[in-house]
Amino acid sequence: MPSDRQAHLARLYAASALACLLACAVPLPAFAQDVGDMATKVPSDSQMLLAADTLVYNNDNQTVTAVGGVQIDYGGNRLVAQRVEYNRNTKRMVASGNVEVVNSDGTKINSQHIDITDDFADGFVNALRVETIDKAYFAAESAERMGGVLTTFHNGVYTACEPCEDKPDKAPTWRVKARKIIWNGEKKTVRFENANFEFFGFPLAYLPAFEIADPTVKRKSGFLIPSISYNSNLGYSVRVPYYFALSPTYDLTVTGSGYTRQGFLGEAEWRQRFNNGEYSLKIAGIQQRKPDAFIDSAGPNVDSGAAGDPNKFRGMMGTQGQFAINSRWNFGWDVLLQTDKDFSSTYNIAKYNAGVHQSSVYLTGLDGRNYFDLRAMHFEVQENTLNSNIAARANQQPWVLPSLDYAYIPDASVAGGQLSLDVNSRVLRRNSLDETFKTPYDSLTPVQRVRGIEGESGRLTAEAEWKRSFVTDDGLVLTPLLALQGDVDYLNASSGSLAAVNEMATNLGQKDDMRSSFARYMATAGLEMRWPLLFSMASGSNHVFEPMAQVFLRPNEQYVGGLSVPNEDAQSMVFDATTLFERDKFSGYDRVEGGSRANVGLRYSGSYNNGWGTNALLGQSYQLGGENSFAAPDLVNVGAYSGLQTSTSDYVGLFGINSPNGFAASVSGRFDEQSFEVRRAELKAAYSGLPVSLSAKYAFIQAQPLYGFTTDRHEVTLGVSTHLAENWRVFGTGTYDLQQSLLVKDGVGFAYNDSCFTYLMTYSQSRDLNTREVTQSIGFNLSFRTLGDFGSSTSAIDTIQ
Repeated sequence: MPSDRQAHLARLYAASALACLLACAVPLPAFAQDVGDMATKVPSDSQMLLAADTLVYNNDNQTVTAVGGVQIDYGGNRLVAQRVEYNRNTKRMVASGNVEVVNSDGTKINSQHIDITDDFADGFVNALRVETIDKAYFAAESAERMGGVLTTFHNGVYTACEPCEDKPDKAPTWRVKARKIIWNGEKKTVRFENANFEFFGFPLAYLPAFEIADPTVKRKSGFLIPSISYNSNLGYSVRVPYYFALSPTYDLTVTGSGYTRQGFLGEAEWRQRFNNGEYSLKIAGIQQRKPDAFIDSAGPNVDSGAAGDPNKFRGMMGTQGQFAINSRWNFGWDVLLQTDKDFSSTYNIAKYNAGVHQSSVYLTGLDGRNYFDLRAMHFEVQENTLNSNIAARANQQPWVLPSLDYAYIPDASVAGGQLSLDVNSRVLRRNSLDETFKTPYDSLTPVQRVRGIEGESGRLTAEAEWKRSFVTDDGLVLTPLLALQGDVDYLNASSGSLAAVNEMATNLGQKDDMRSSFARYMATAGLEMRWPLLFSMASGSNHVFEPMAQVFLRPNEQYVGGLSVPNEDAQSMVFDATTLFERDKFSGYDRVEGGSRANVGLRYSGSYNNGWGTNALLGQSYQLGGENSFAAPDLVNVGAYSGLQTSTSDYVGLFGINSPNGFAASVSGRFDEQSFEVRRAELKAAYSGLPVSLSAKYAFIQAQPLYGFTTDRHEVTLGVSTHLAENWRVFGTGTYDLQQSLLVKDGVGFAYNDSCFTYLMTYSQSRDLNTREVTQSIGFNLSFRTLGDFGSSTSAIDTIQ
């Protein structure tokens, strides 16, 4: 039996052996680190625990050997082997027999034989298998480590696909086989030599040599994955980005794109990160070779280049940033400058290619239920500017300098209830009048709207609301409410805007009373009554019926009916079951609901012991007194066709069901208060399950001549997705305009998806309702986990139907 001294030495040598093993395991490509880094991760006070069937110290050979069920735990790392031997003379350690090393980060290394020096510099491993914490897998016939820096894997394999449990010998979806895999611990690179890329077990590409960054390195200079695309005006293109990792806190990406029709596009993006935030700056430009491609496809008035030089240079500069001032306050910006209104969209400049881009500078604060938002904004409409109507709309967008929203709710109750304060302010400046006139004027289709005044306008609104709920012994919930709102407005309109308002007033038989400044208020006293009644059935179902009524008493809305107030933020008006019980049903602050009104309805919800659920709401609104704000015309006719323009509103209702098996459906609508004729309706149904998922939607809106829609609008949208096999699915969608007898848009696609690979291919078409112009798009995307994504898209293959 070994002596105490020998046992002590054995523990020391075993600890050294484990450290050597861990050092050998560390420099694998999926989790490569410096040995020194590894050493620092083991706490200095860590204790080594050794378990083995037999521990032998051979003083003659200067070896320490642990045999049989060897397990060594040290600093959160574990070694398991059948035999571990350390030679003091050669300073080498050998572990053999089902060797497994589990690092503290969860990485597993398996081998039959490991031989390494105790200075961590040189070593040799046979039949190596590695599973990293992020489920990446390496295997090699052998591996050797030289100079403490370079590790070479012979006949190695790499994949990010998990092995099949039922068929572990089955080839993964993809893998890279290489004669040599060389990891350079100093340069943090992994080089593959004589490599084959296999897909579903079949060789797909031979790569003599390629190099990638060590997967543990988050930032490293080098080429990123290229992409290809096609556009009828731009031609085929290849996009190649190069990334410069200049510092842990800032970097630069330079991208070159070659277009067969337009030439070379250059991009550069600088990003920098600080302790409290980050910002980016992007520039892009191109000297177009064939700008006439845009003109030929849309006419000579198309803005296809920079002002004064439409046939040559186009470019942009954009910047985004956000910084935390402290835990409550944030400051940021998103600004786009470009030579023409649709450059970033045309050339698909990332982060700036949206159809409508909002440039803004903002300051926000959030503290519990209190909120502050101050921002300056401008909207760039850059979608489909080949359409002259869209191009004109881009010039009509205002500058918002600034907009302010502030909401405050005190923590303490006030008179036993909740008090809330809201402040909103906006200053707008528009350089072009936004109007819709039908010339000559036609009383049958009187399209007369002034959506935006040319000039400058401003408004400051402050609102306070108090409410408190009481519950009677019978369960009746009473909520009295008091609210007061005050506005101060000013307007500096151009002569063209005043003339447009005057013409609209004449055509509609209204008076023109546009004012340069005014103040107004609205005081409201209200009471809400709810009586929820619960019925529990013997079958186990529960049903809640809740009759509900609201009464609001208030004066008439001021400066309404005379086209006196510009309406910038309350142009959207949809009266349905979701807005029935709103105190003010206008969507913004420029219009204020006035006159006394009552809202009455019945709300229902049901739940069943089989998991099904139902909900419903039916109601109506009544103008009790005073002038009906929704019947009074304004510059955009916001109340027209709302269903609220009469003293007794249209009926509104909804009904929905849902099931535990993935099926859900709902129907909602607005119905004439006398004839029950459908004014507006929406029907939705969806099923989500295996192997099929379905969705359907039908929408109907009655004719609205004042808005330019002289006929009813019907639209049906269908979608389906089905799994053909475990990882394969096909899907399709289509939208059909029943009134125009036109398939507005449709698309089909198929996809493959598993744990390490995703493939997606789509084909879609869209058609313009007026011109019947067809736009076709083809797209695909390949995603290899840990390697990267590759995709292309083909769009704007335009034909006339």
